[in-house]
Amino acid sequence: MLSLPNLLTLSRIFAVPILVFLLWRPAPLDYAIIFVLYCVVGITDYFDGYLARAQGQISKLGQFLDPIADKIMVAAVIMMLVSSRKMSGEPVIHGLHIIPALIILLREIIVSGLREFLAESQVSMPVSALAKWKTTLQLVALGALILGGSVPEQVWVHNVGLGSLWAAAALTLVTGYDYLRTGIRHME
Repeated sequence: MLSLPNLLTLSRIFAVPILVFLLWRPAPLDYAIIFVLYCVVGITDYFDGYLARAQGQISKLGQFLDPIADKIMVAAVIMMLVSSRKMSGEPVIHGLHIIPALIILLREIIVSGLREFLAESQVSMPVSALAKWKTTLQLVALGALILGGSVPEQVWVHNVGLGSLWAAAALTLVTGYDYLRTGIRHME
C-alpha cells in the first residue's frame, strides 16, 4: 500500500505546510529556497505517476491521493502568492491577475464535487491529457512567480509567471467545461 509512488505523493502533501510557512513573510533569499523546494515537490508529481506505471504499482490510494496532492499544493501556493508581498510591497498576484487564480481555484472545487457526486453512481472521470497539461502549466506559472520573488530585478520572470497563470486558467476553463459536460450527461 505504501509503495514508493504513494510515498512520493504523500511527500507532496506533507511539503505544503512547509511551503506555506516559507511563503508567509519571505525575503528574496527565502524565495530562492522556496523555489528549490517547490521544484522538488513538482518533480515528484511526475515521478509518482511514472514509477507507478513503470513498476505496475498503480493503486487505489495513489489514484485517490495524486489529484488531491496537486489541488492542495496549487491552492495553497496561489493563496500565499496573493497574500505574500514582493519587495515593492505589492502582492505577488494582484489586480486583474487574481482572476486566473480564482478561475483555477473554483474549477478545482467544481471538478472535485462533480467527481464525488459521480462516484456515487460508479461513474469514473479519468484525468484527460489536456488536464495534465493544465496542471503542468499551473506548476510552471506558480514556480515562475516564486522564482520572480528571488530575482526581483528580473521582471520578465514574474511576467512569465503571470502569462503562464492566464494560460493555465484558459486550459482550466476548457478542461472544466469538458468534465462538466461529461458529468451532466450522467446526471440525467
